[in-house]
Amino acid sequence: MKTLKKLLSNLKRSLLLPFSSFDAAIDIRDLLISQQTLHLQNSHPNPMNKFGKKYFSQSDEDGILLEIIKRLDIKNGFYIEFGVGNGLENNTLILAAHGWSGVWIGGEDLAFNLSFNSKLLYIKTWITLQNIIVSINKGLSFFNNKNIDLISIDLDGNDFYFVEKILENKISPRIFILEYNGAFPPPVEFKIDYDSDHKWANDNYFGASLMSYSKLLSKFGYSLICCNSHTGANAFFVRNEYKKLFPEVPKDIRDIYVSPRYYLYKKYGHKMSAKVIEKLFQD
Repeated sequence: MKTLKKLLSNLKRSLLLPFSSFDAAIDIRDLLISQQTLHLQNSHPNPMNKFGKKYFSQSDEDGILLEIIKRLDIKNGFYIEFGVGNGLENNTLILAAHGWSGVWIGGEDLAFNLSFNSKLLYIKTWITLQNIIVSINKGLSFFNNKNIDLISIDLDGNDFYFVEKILENKISPRIFILEYNGAFPPPVEFKIDYDSDHKWANDNYFGASLMSYSKLLSKFGYSLICCNSHTGANAFFVRNEYKKLFPEVPKDIRDIYVSPRYYLYKKYGHKMSAKVIEKLFQD
């Protein structure tokens, strides 16, 4: 109740600002969501949450990721992202803006023109356990690269099995960003049955719980660093060798977990232009 009163008070103060400081079309709902997110970031037991910010990601993943790569001191790294939508909003656009190169793998057509490019390879395919490693190797071969700094996976279904397959094939990025199913708080373990034809039905039958991911990745030398506050949808893992760079992260997974809160902004800044994305990937 106190939190709601505080949010309404902050909103009231905001509305008293001169009209010129507001976009006339701004949605009151978005203001409330923004205030709630700030409150959650600052009150969460994991101090890493306060770094959350949205630039190109769906919600506040960008800010958390930027803090992680800053601490790992990665410059001009290499990423692979599975599930990038039409390319106008995902977890690795912010890395492209920082000079990284990489591979996108997904099933949609991109919303911008991408000819032969030395910074990005897009592989349009339906990912299964049979072709995921082939797709990764195709991307590595295209860039004549052997090392991956980051893998992001958001495919709304078989993600757990894909992560397991990647790890079992001794592919060890420094960072994983994984969509988890927040309907199952720690210590609950859950994962859907593997189905190569699985298509998300806009319900809570997808992916795996945070605990299931944490147990899997810990076996392969990874530590959970953060879950994003805005949606409680993405979890960030780093290799254990970097764990010392995050001394403030709680040891108890229950203090890192964020419950599901799938409220997305209807409007956030200006509409994303395909020309901006094309510019990011210009040679």
